[in-house]
Amino acid sequence: MSRDTTTIAAIPGDGIGTEVLPPAAAVLDAALAREGSRVDWQWLDWSCERYTSTGAMMPADGLAQLAQCDAIFLGAVGRPDVPDDVSLWGLLMPIRRQFDLYVNLRPIRQFEGVPPRVEVPDGATIDMLIVRENTEGEYSESGGRFMRGGQSEFAVQNDIFTRVGIERITRFACERAVERRGRLTSATKSNGIIHTMPFWDEVVASVTDKYPDIVTDKRLIDALAAEIVIKPWTFDVIVASNLYGDILSDLAAAVVGSLGIAASANLNPDGRCPSLFEPVHGSAPDIAGTGVANPVAAVWSGALMLEHLGRRAAAARVMRAIEATLGRPETRTADLGGTASTASVVDALLSHVADSGVPSPA
Repeated sequence: MSRDTTTIAAIPGDGIGTEVLPPAAAVLDAALAREGSRVDWQWLDWSCERYTSTGAMMPADGLAQLAQCDAIFLGAVGRPDVPDDVSLWGLLMPIRRQFDLYVNLRPIRQFEGVPPRVEVPDGATIDMLIVRENTEGEYSESGGRFMRGGQSEFAVQNDIFTRVGIERITRFACERAVERRGRLTSATKSNGIIHTMPFWDEVVASVTDKYPDIVTDKRLIDALAAEIVIKPWTFDVIVASNLYGDILSDLAAAVVGSLGIAASANLNPDGRCPSLFEPVHGSAPDIAGTGVANPVAAVWSGALMLEHLGRRAAAARVMRAIEATLGRPETRTADLGGTASTASVVDALLSHVADSGVPSPA
């Protein structure tokens, strides 16, 4: 989307989303200002709180409102008193599908000062990109529950995999591998799931054959999960279905520190619709309101958003600030072995954004 003014829909949502998204936006604003640029924020109160008051997570014209924006910045969705399927399918899932956000990009990297949860050999570092198919697969809406409440009740969940869907996510992953270290791993379970996973393997192979300069392999999901723990530094780009990518990215984030630094981008690479950016950690009701939520995942997601919007200098400035704060225990939150509060981490980020380098033209 192209406009004179960049507009971002900001949805803090629930739980710690309301605690990390506004300060993350402030960090982005500070970085943009240093580059002589700015964006307009459209703040929306769509959440479980809204659901309990109105019966809907967002208004009937919510998707139409979002379509007028250049990007969407989401905090978190979910509250203990609202069923997860209601909160998720009332907000995030419709956005992903309406705007065809078929790429869920989840970068995983080792930061200096944050020891990984596994032993890494000298000279090696963990730096992988998980490319998750985001609109079909195991999270398809096909199926139903039958004979509810009776002894014969049963449920059917149909996994929908299309050739178009597998091809386009694999092409995206291959292009990222070309830009990075030239290795692509495909997550599968074709030894046990007899229809969809062999189809996944066949289509992935048909696409990767067109990229002779990258090394490709496939791993059964159970073995791959173990290898991400045992030797995560060996992975470059991983392409996976909706469910497998979701699980692997949470596991990998925990390996390098915590979900508190797990960022994500939900992308429509064609740019026909606004893409969505969100931290992976969820609403975390167990720590909501305590002031200890890690804002880094939201800030890093914001940096991904700035890069997507072409504000690369500001995005790089934000990433330098993240690296600097994570390097010291006094500016890390407790999930990473530090002593800082949410507010003190944000203060440190703002300070580093203000001090990092000199302003450059937008």
